[in-house]
Amino acid sequence: MQKLSRRQFLGTSAAGAIAAPHIWVRPAWAQQKELSILCWSHFVPSYDKWLDAFGQQWGAKHGVKLTIDHIPHLNLPTKIAAEIATQSGHDIVQLAASGTEKWAPATVDVTDLADKLAKKYGGWTPLARNYSEVKGRFHSIPDFFIDFPGLYRKDLWTDIAGMPNGPDSWEDLLVGGRKLKAKGYPTGIGLAHHNDSRNSWRAIMWCYGGSEVAKDGKTITYNSKEVREALKYLKALYKETMTPEVLAWDDASNNRFLASGRGSWIHNPISAYRSIQAQNKALADKVYIQISPRGPAARLSFANCLAYAIPKFSKNQDTAKMFLENLTDDFKDAFRASTGYNNPFLKTYAKGPLPIISEDPKLKPLEKSPEYHVTTGYPGGVTPASDEVYQQFVLIDAVAQFCTDKLDLEQTVKWGEDKIKAIYAKYA
Repeated sequence: MQKLSRRQFLGTSAAGAIAAPHIWVRPAWAQQKELSILCWSHFVPSYDKWLDAFGQQWGAKHGVKLTIDHIPHLNLPTKIAAEIATQSGHDIVQLAASGTEKWAPATVDVTDLADKLAKKYGGWTPLARNYSEVKGRFHSIPDFFIDFPGLYRKDLWTDIAGMPNGPDSWEDLLVGGRKLKAKGYPTGIGLAHHNDSRNSWRAIMWCYGGSEVAKDGKTITYNSKEVREALKYLKALYKETMTPEVLAWDDASNNRFLASGRGSWIHNPISAYRSIQAQNKALADKVYIQISPRGPAARLSFANCLAYAIPKFSKNQDTAKMFLENLTDDFKDAFRASTGYNNPFLKTYAKGPLPIISEDPKLKPLEKSPEYHVTTGYPGGVTPASDEVYQQFVLIDAVAQFCTDKLDLEQTVKWGEDKIKAIYAKYA
């Protein structure tokens, strides 16, 4: 073999390097982890800004490329269903209002993480368990619930109704609301196909001792004396304290109604108050917040619940659990970012004090929110059947037909019972 000089050898090596460049492959252990999250577009934009910033900081700290996608809340169920059908998509998905049971077969059992968080923070509230537990196992991690208090014009309720602290009971709302409507200041609860309407009217039914289903989640209880009493009250409230405009409302209508200066009382999350603060400080100073009114049987209000689930197709389940644990650890910061909108599911947080609401005398009544809020399926948990009754506006349609004299009382009860039974029969 002919010998090569050192210069010839280096030249040959360089030529080979040009012809066949070395490709460096990052070893598997060094690959950056990824995590993708699907959640709603929050009604308080500052919260989304906080969550995005938290996610980026968390990702940088843990070497995770994190993506958070926000979409309208009404689009979440369809998007989640599509990802489950294709077995591809986000590693964490946010469940809003519809409960956990319908998604349980396709989501990871996260009882280990739920138990760990419960031990750290004093246990989960009954509301959290009703929303996230399926047959004793957690298939989602409760994040927060949205309460429904009463928002009232303190000046009007003082001067006209003689109730400076607003209506403590639903009967007070009827009595005071009659006087206020006569002076041109009606009350308002939507009576159409939108989220707030089905929440508020359902709360009144519960306060009168009525329900659509028993605690077992199977026995239909709509045909009852308590539901009849609730319906009679609802009709009186509509006819004597409201105007027909509520028949065409959407979720923003009650906010606009109170912001107009004409509305005297609404049943709504505090987002209505926050929007008035930003637009009309003089009016906001007159708007006060009370715990939701009590009825003859109880003081109960509807909670829109949100939780995070991990689809079984996710390849990043351990990373997803770590993120959810750390997010829960930062609940107080999240609560502040939501301006008091995101209410706690864990008992230690629920005991307070909490940022924002515990610091503001006007908002302090909201500290009691975890004590009296329940959700779809009450007195039991959220089931696919109770969710479908909710999504199909069955109860609100029954109320609307009765309030507008299209059906009498017995026809209304039968109509509602038949609709509810037909839905529950599909899941029997």
